[in-house]
Amino acid sequence: MPLNIIIREACESDLLSLVKYNLALAKETENLDLNKDTLRLGIQSSFALPGCHYFVAETEGNVVGQTMITSEWSDWRNGTIWWMQSVYVHPSYRKQGVFHEIFKHIETIAANTPSIQSLRLYVMKNNETGLKTYQSIGMSNSGYLVYEKQLLAFL
Repeated sequence: MPLNIIIREACESDLLSLVKYNLALAKETENLDLNKDTLRLGIQSSFALPGCHYFVAETEGNVVGQTMITSEWSDWRNGTIWWMQSVYVHPSYRKQGVFHEIFKHIETIAANTPSIQSLRLYVMKNNETGLKTYQSIGMSNSGYLVYEKQLLAFL
């Protein structure tokens, strides 16, 4: 039987689920043990940032998935790129359309907001399941590599 999935913007009452899922995401994808207090503060801060939104998937009153949107201004496009981050679906609800519903919700908002030029995300190159999922919803490899220089330790 298909899930009845509701997608909505996250709120403070979702904080514990968001922390739990981000801890699991970091461990599962990058084998990182994040500092729970730093993470909690980071998620709380995101609620007040312009251009930053968490969306959650809910079924039967339980949060079962999440995605965060952050905004990047593109001078080349004279518009905004939405980055999808912190993408996570609880293992018991995977392969049941949860992320697909979150993506459709985000894509609809973006399509109805003329300043949004594209949707992007980064994925670990060894995350075969993620790669297949993103390709199945019409996303493609942009050809960019992500380079990073840590300025402060976050763990």
